[in-house]
This record gives sequence, C-alpha cells and structure tokens, in this order.
Amino acid sequence: MPRSALSTIALTNVSHTFNHHTHQVQLFQQLSLCIEQGQSYAITGPSGSGKSSLLMLMAGLEQPTTGQVAYLQHWRSVPLAQLRQDIGFVFQQFHLLPELTALHNVALPLKLRGEKNAEATASAWLEKVGLGHRFHHKPQQLSGGEQQRAAIARALVFEPKFIFADEPTGNLDSKSAADVADILFACCQQNGAALVMVTHNPQLAARAQQVFTFNNGNFALLEKAQMEVQGASY
Repeated sequence: MPRSALSTIALTNVSHTFNHHTHQVQLFQQLSLCIEQGQSYAITGPSGSGKSSLLMLMAGLEQPTTGQVAYLQHWRSVPLAQLRQDIGFVFQQFHLLPELTALHNVALPLKLRGEKNAEATASAWLEKVGLGHRFHHKPQQLSGGEQQRAAIARALVFEPKFIFADEPTGNLDSKSAADVADILFACCQQNGAALVMVTHNPQLAARAQQVFTFNNGNFALLEKAQMEVQGASY
C-alpha cells in the first residue's frame, strides 16, 4: 500500500493533566508524534507515568488537556468519530463477558453492528488465534492466555487499522505471553494494522519497530542499544 494511502494518528503539542484530590498532576506536556498504519510501537516506563493515558488519547477515547489529536486519511484530517470505528483495543484484564462463550464474546460487537454473518466471522477469528477447539467455552473455563487470545480476536474482528494493547501480556506466564505476542504481531502484519502497546516487558517492547519511554516526565524514542541498557527499568 502506498504511504500516501495509509492512515495516521498525529499528536501535536499534547499535554495532559488530571485532578488528584486538591491539586492537578501533569502526566506529560508538549508531546508530538505520529502513529502510522502498518507500523508497530511500544510505550514503556514506570507505573503512573502516563502510558495508559497516552494510549487512550491516541485512540480518541480521551481528550488532551491542551494540544491536538488528529486522524489523517490520505493526509487529510477526518473526524475522530471515524477513528473510533477504525481501532481495536486489547486490555490487560481481558474484559470478556462471563456469561457468554468465547464465540459469543467475539461475535457480540459484530451483532451490535447488525452483521449478518457475525458468528461465522467470529469463528474464523477464533481459528486464527488458535481457539478453534474452544468456541463453546466460557471465560472461566479458559486459561489466562486463552482468554487474552479471545480478547485479541474480538479486537481484530472488524479488521481495524489500529490496534491498541494495554499491557497485553501483563497477567500471563512467559510461555503464554510469547504466544500472545506472536499472535498480535502476526495478525497486525497480515491486516496491515498499526500495533501500539503499553508494556513493562522488555522482550515484547524489543519486537516493536519503535520504542518510546517515559522517564521523569520526559517522553523519548529509544534506540535499540539504549533498550538493552535500560531493559531492567521497564
């Protein structure tokens, strides 16, 4: 796909604060970057530094205190409402509905949009993430890794242009974490989607094409050599 045809999320001079009791806390200020479709990104840094808040801003799910978040298609700005239709979100806590099977959890967003072949599409995505034998199992009958696979299938079922993943391997053992990472990268590559991850896992971060880190309120791009030195601080 020509680069001019790719979609981009552009943050320009973005600052973000939140109210904490009687005072305001500034997470970051004057932050600018572009997220391009087809690329992979990792955001690292200590807990409470603003990583998850930045992810929500990029996805158009929160508004910055100051600055601009723009969604560009063919280098033309389109409404953020369109961005919300072009994203998938993977959460650390899975957020599967306990009363529904894996199949029905993945099919639900399709049904809510009136898709006629919702269950067939959901079945195909569960097969892609290696859960073809778990269609009719409810979340409590699945391992943590299997629940995250189902959550990934649900996020990808509309074939979004951008996948945002907030600590996607944070609750998993090392084997399940590696499997989930493989699935995320493979599916995004196949669909030409951008992958943006918040993670404390240095091995997962190192797989991204670009790695950003928060450090004492500063936001910076890490070179691969720096990642090796700072890996223990993720």
